[in-house]
Amino acid sequence: MSAPERIPPRSVTPEESVTSEDGAVELLAEGELTVRGRIREASNAALFCTVAHDGRTASCIYKPIAGERPLWDFPDGTLAERETATYEVSEATGWGLVPPTVLRDGPYGEGMCQLWIDPVPDGELLALVDGEEPGPGWKAIGLADVGEGRTALLVHADDERLRRLAVLDAVINNADRKGGHLLPAAGGRLYGIDHGVTFNVENKLRTLLWGWAGEPLTDDAVAALQGLKAALGDGGALGTRLAHLITGAELKATRARVDALLSSGRHPEPGGEWPPIPWPPV
Repeated sequence: MSAPERIPPRSVTPEESVTSEDGAVELLAEGELTVRGRIREASNAALFCTVAHDGRTASCIYKPIAGERPLWDFPDGTLAERETATYEVSEATGWGLVPPTVLRDGPYGEGMCQLWIDPVPDGELLALVDGEEPGPGWKAIGLADVGEGRTALLVHADDERLRRLAVLDAVINNADRKGGHLLPAAGGRLYGIDHGVTFNVENKLRTLLWGWAGEPLTDDAVAALQGLKAALGDGGALGTRLAHLITGAELKATRARVDALLSSGRHPEPGGEWPPIPWPPV
């Protein structure tokens, strides 16, 4: 599949564009997609687009299934569905951690279409620090090689938004939570993006957000997980939607992960059978 080269984003004026989640799902699903450029850094085809419908316009990312590279541990042509399923789970928690996302037809066939998020300065979420212990307000991830035989401690912020995202990643079995997938947005929001390698039946959790490993879940997280359990149950709305996006075995494994989190009452810890931190980490 060929696609245009990347061009500067935001080809619509702020007065015309939709940048909030209000009505975004309908716009993404029903609007006319126009490809404006290609995000060359993406490992799979990711096209920057505008979408227009009924006088409303937004910028979005369209990832056609035809542009997905085969992976040895995931069925071919399923990444767009997994990204859409992640949005459904995020919405069911009530946390709104993933930009509005739909599965739809487009100029290059069926694919994932997601609202474009313009990141804003929001302080540091990740840092490298000297020493073996993180300072106040930080959680340790692990030691990182910084060259010339030196190491530094990689840390992430002790931030409730990141903690919620860590719980979501545990539920969806996210195999690739990098620092570049964290987007601070206007209004204090934080979004996670790039959720194509999720929902595998085998444990593949790979993330930078290990700072709460083994710690008790917050009351907020427990309540969200209880809501997910109900929504994923027989006849539950979320389970019905996910059944069209992931396999029956993957849906069963998702339910099992929610049950395991509620049973332990704690954030998961690295299992040892899989590298716990993605590479490159950022």
